[in-house]
Amino acid sequence: MTRSLIPGILAMAAIVVASNILVQFLFGQWLTWGAFTYPFAFLVTDLTNRFQGAVAARKVVVAGFLVGVACSLVGTQVAGDGGPLVTVRIALGSGAAFLVAQLMDVHVFNRLRSGSWWRAPFVSTLIGATLDTAIFFTTAFSAALVFLEPGNDVSWAGQLLPLIGWGPAAPLWVSLATADWLVKMSLAIVALVPFRIIVSKVTEKVA
Repeated sequence: MTRSLIPGILAMAAIVVASNILVQFLFGQWLTWGAFTYPFAFLVTDLTNRFQGAVAARKVVVAGFLVGVACSLVGTQVAGDGGPLVTVRIALGSGAAFLVAQLMDVHVFNRLRSGSWWRAPFVSTLIGATLDTAIFFTTAFSAALVFLEPGNDVSWAGQLLPLIGWGPAAPLWVSLATADWLVKMSLAIVALVPFRIIVSKVTEKVA
């Protein structure tokens, strides 16, 4: 590991740890506080990719994945009201979603890096965050994947309710996924501001 990767790894680790803690606290009916911190992992990945390239960005992603695995292992040992805070399905969904989404983010960013300054970070986050949401919520709560952890009753997540409170009837987990995705997309736009500022400041110093 080169010393230049340490800031990115520390930032990614902080976001992953914070998100794993904050996901335990509800924000309204459809979200947790972790939904507002986790999307900034894409900002860390994109900044690393912009300054140090795809190989370095992948190393930061792997470091974040390992921190996430450690958090999941700790969570499986902590008892909540209905059992462990982290179930096998949640652990699998979280790990797979993070790794696939972040690596896709690196790939897309790298393909678009020569275009307009905003296109690579926005499009890569859009695609990565969509994959992240789809993989996590499907793996963790879909009735079709109950075989992953037969002893874990997630029937509550299949309860039919209006989509995020006002749309057509859909399983509860789909509403949770939709709300999560909307936050990710909103923060993808917000994150363009610090991305632009940081890139401009670093470029000025180099020049």
